Amino acid sequence: MQFNHDNMTGVRLAADLANLVVEGRPGVGGIGAGEIEAVLRTHEIRRPALTARQAEILRVWGVRLRAVFEAPGTDERCAAINALLVEGTAGAFLTTHDGLRPHLHFTPEDDDVAGRVRAVTAGGLAIFAVEAEGRRLGVCARSTCVTVFVDTSRNGRREYCSTRCGNHDAVHRHRTRHRAGR
Repeated sequence: MQFNHDNMTGVRLAADLANLVVEGRPGVGGIGAGEIEAVLRTHEIRRPALTARQAEILRVWGVRLRAVFEAPGTDERCAAINALLVEGTAGAFLTTHDGLRPHLHFTPEDDDVAGRVRAVTAGGLAIFAVEAEGRRLGVCARSTCVTVFVDTSRNGRREYCSTRCGNHDAVHRHRTRHRAGR
């Protein structure tokens, strides 16, 4: 399956926000606006400056985004995305801002940054779920890793957030089998 990587801002931003605010990592409650703004800048979100209130809205939203990646099946994933769409979008709007080709937005251009981020992530997850048939979103299979990921691989069978985690798990399994064989 081929994905148009130009249209993946929303789903990739959703993964990054979900990873930023993952519970259990040090400082989750203390993640500041600056850290969230850095993620927004990475994804070229316009006007990324956040107030303290907007940062809090996006911290909570990041936790809600995780539910999509952690969903055990397609039906649960679609239900989680639908809940985000209801809360985070205001409709579909075709736009050509900044000289870009026509593309969809899920909130008016003049919405604040928190509203725009919620809309782009909810809409991006929905579009990706349609293209990926409700699959290809997940949490790393390594037992000590909680990173979520978007699977754009050819075969759609990715289990790890990175090659490093996959290799670490393979080495661990090999060593465990080797020790058991003694």
